[in-house]
Amino acid sequence: MKRFYKQVSTEPAGEGWQVHLDGRGVKTVKGSPQIAPSKALAEALAHEWSQQGEEIDPAGFVFRDMTDYALDIVAADRPALITKLLAYIETDTLCYRADPDEPLHARQQEVWEPLLSGFEQREGVTLVRVSGIVHRPQDQATHDRLRRNLEQRSDFALAGLENLASLSASLSIALMASEPEADVAALWDAASLEEDWQAELWGRDEEAQERRDHRRGEFVKAHRFIALAEKA
Repeated sequence: MKRFYKQVSTEPAGEGWQVHLDGRGVKTVKGSPQIAPSKALAEALAHEWSQQGEEIDPAGFVFRDMTDYALDIVAADRPALITKLLAYIETDTLCYRADPDEPLHARQQEVWEPLLSGFEQREGVTLVRVSGIVHRPQDQATHDRLRRNLEQRSDFALAGLENLASLSASLSIALMASEPEADVAALWDAASLEEDWQAELWGRDEEAQERRDHRRGEFVKAHRFIALAEKA
């Protein structure tokens, strides 16, 4: 699609801010006014539109897509999205370790255990660690505590959290990465530990590295999306 607008601006709208293209307010995929909760996020959305060339590249609208998801999907059924997020704790990357006699287990303990222990202290939960691939469920008290955490989050934070959780295969990493001062690079490296371990042993081809770099970029953007949405 060719670029169909010249001017990009942001304007107050309702209880938030809206991007305008040649004076017309942008709408979501489902046709609702695309109202961002903060001026900072609206400006980031406007930047995505401004950076487009003569041909519009849909891949350049990461923040727009998450905003649409928050307004069209999350807001329409928050309980469903929260239940979807809670499923990640059952197969959380940080909880599933190699067998103790394997070299990988020592690396996982070194990198993952401090992160997971800190997460447990902050959230007031105790997570089951598993060696091997046999599933062991987390207890109901953990689910209830994490559900209460998620229920307090905004629609925009939940949209960002879904991206973080799906990219890292971990609700614990997602929640840690949703904090404004999170060490996002370290958390992404933790989420990618097993992939990086295999690359150290067998090498990484160019396509695999490109995929990893792309996912890392999406992870960083999801963290930034939440920070922008919640910026005063």
